[in-house]
Amino acid sequence: MSAAGADRPLTVLIAPDSFKGSLTSVEVARALADGWARARPDDAIVLSPLADGGEGTLAAVEAAGGWDWRASTVHDPLGRPVEARWLWREVAGTGMAYVEMAQASGLSLVRPDERDPIAATSIGTGELIAAAAAAGATHITLGIGGSATTDGGRGLLGGLADTSGVELAVACDVSNPLLGPDGAAAIYGPQKGATRAQVLELDARNEAWADELERTTGRRVRDIPGAGAAGGVGFALLAIQDRFESFALRPGIDLVMEATDFDGKLAHADLVITGEGRVDAQTAFGKTALGVARRAAAADVPCIAVGGGVEPDGIAALAAVGAVAVPVTERPITVAEAMAAGSEPLVRCGTRIARLVSLGEAAGRSSTP
Repeated sequence: MSAAGADRPLTVLIAPDSFKGSLTSVEVARALADGWARARPDDAIVLSPLADGGEGTLAAVEAAGGWDWRASTVHDPLGRPVEARWLWREVAGTGMAYVEMAQASGLSLVRPDERDPIAATSIGTGELIAAAAAAGATHITLGIGGSATTDGGRGLLGGLADTSGVELAVACDVSNPLLGPDGAAAIYGPQKGATRAQVLELDARNEAWADELERTTGRRVRDIPGAGAAGGVGFALLAIQDRFESFALRPGIDLVMEATDFDGKLAHADLVITGEGRVDAQTAFGKTALGVARRAAAADVPCIAVGGGVEPDGIAALAAVGAVAVPVTERPITVAEAMAAGSEPLVRCGTRIARLVSLGEAAGRSSTP
């Protein structure tokens, strides 16, 4: 975004994650674009909403175009029938599917007063993969964020049918092992309603399950980073990976970037704007904003990250790769107030950033001999 900004309109790539519990990544991107256009209507704006494999991943991938919605009836975390949506497309005769665990086994499917971390099952996710394979998909991408379950993936395996000939890529954004103080139950169980006693029960149950499954498959995978993802679904899939034509456990943001041709869009951008609900200490562990900032830095494109909340650790993580963090809110407000405010604060934020860019261009012109 050097001197070109003074001579021609900019191409601005807007590539945020969702603001969890408030706005989808598609809505965030549109709001920032609307705000930017108010201040700089001549710039070209390219939208590339993103996700990291959790809830909202399908919306981000579908927005890139070329996918069709499908739906299958599967079992939710409490064993009730639920209609789970997924994406389908055919490329050069190859059936491809994008599946989201949150659609079948997600925490959002269970009311807070219904949460039962001991009984919650991932069977619906297995059924969803099986449905995609039965429809002809031989390449399936599975996002495993946002789950309600800590069953070690036992339920998922019970819902799977024949997976021979299926290439499976799993979008995973955590590096936890299955067991212990950093494992699935200890770290994520409380978020799913588990008491301290239930965390211990779940961890012991998963240890017994790991002993059984590893003995059957001949693979010891409980300590592999990502085995604790989605309550142990990562472990189960790692253990049975030989049942697939190919298998990979990869950062969710990388898989979504590939599905949405982020790099192709970045190649033509003068500026990238990304963002997520909170830019904080967790940003440093591979969340969307950092993934975008790294790609932008590698391409020598300036990057700005907006956050509903912005904290020093998040600012530092982004600054380390050359990106600048900007808060969305104009005054101190509670999380509940921010979530209830809708998209208008993002619109205003987009306008402020655009005006700052214009001021920077004006300053650059005035300092040119």
